[in-house]
Amino acid sequence: MAKGKGTKLIAQNKKAYHEYFIEETFQAGISLVGTEVKSMRAGKCSLKESFIRIENEEAFIYNMHVSPYEQGNIFNTDPLRVRRLLLHKSQIRKIAQESQVAGYTIVPVKVYFDRSLVKVDIALARGKKLYDKRNTIAKNDQRRQAEKEFKIRNITM
Repeated sequence: MAKGKGTKLIAQNKKAYHEYFIEETFQAGISLVGTEVKSMRAGKCSLKESFIRIENEEAFIYNMHVSPYEQGNIFNTDPLRVRRLLLHKSQIRKIAQESQVAGYTIVPVKVYFDRSLVKVDIALARGKKLYDKRNTIAKNDQRRQAEKEFKIRNITM
């Protein structure tokens, strides 16, 4: 756990940063069963193919894989079950309104413990085109190269 903040990262969706421009992020709680929380404490969670959908003024996360807890026996649930996100109605309405704009989607960015509670950061995102992805990769390469040269220059002095 990070000192001071009381947060521990469980899973991060790196693909979301590659596939989308992240416009705005929201923090949401998530409705889980006891064995799922124990499994998450062990770091057994994946956001790779997950997405968020709003239905009947409630937000749900789909395809988030939480591995079954090893000592959970009959209390384990389906690893890919649909889980409810805990947000205020006003936040849900705002997200739903903004996601109706063409090209916007709602994606989970990371899952973490905030003290003893499991939280999900969700983002309102706009899809990148192929040339945008290439641009981002080129900028990251240039940044890494500059950092490497700076490090080498400081070591030789």
